[in-house]
Amino acid sequence: MDALVFLICAAIAVICGLSVVLQRHAVSSALSLIGVMGSLAILYLMLGAEFLAAAQMIVYAGAIMVLFVFVIMLLNAGAEPSSRPRWFSWALGVPALLAFLGIVASFILRQMPASESVQFGGYSGGTTEAVGRAIFTTYLLPFEITSLLVLIAIIGAMVLARKELD
Repeated sequence: MDALVFLICAAIAVICGLSVVLQRHAVSSALSLIGVMGSLAILYLMLGAEFLAAAQMIVYAGAIMVLFVFVIMLLNAGAEPSSRPRWFSWALGVPALLAFLGIVASFILRQMPASESVQFGGYSGGTTEAVGRAIFTTYLLPFEITSLLVLIAIIGAMVLARKELD
């Protein structure tokens, strides 16, 4: 049963990820990204990381996606103009992509040590206490730098959105 749920969530994540890249309208792409975030949250739940799943849904699928949609609407981004794909871009691009994926896969298989299979529900690092201790001890500086970057982005959006008085 766990393998079936995993395969369904993985398929949804891949399909929505492809939809993010292939959509011509920015809002549709952002909505497809919410599908990716939701399926990742379900995978976190399957691993036993309830806090990470809740944070995934609240922070990423909620707050960050609202911010993305706000920026898309602020920039008034419409649909991209369609263009005809050229035959030589497909003739060169598809073999280059397959070669790149083969090289990456062989590199990963050579570098990664053999390990046991994942035990669903066996992850114990996603508790609220463990995440809180990690954020406020080991990762305090990156956490504070990220909060400053978000503040700078908010101020920048306000400056861009402000209309000049005539």
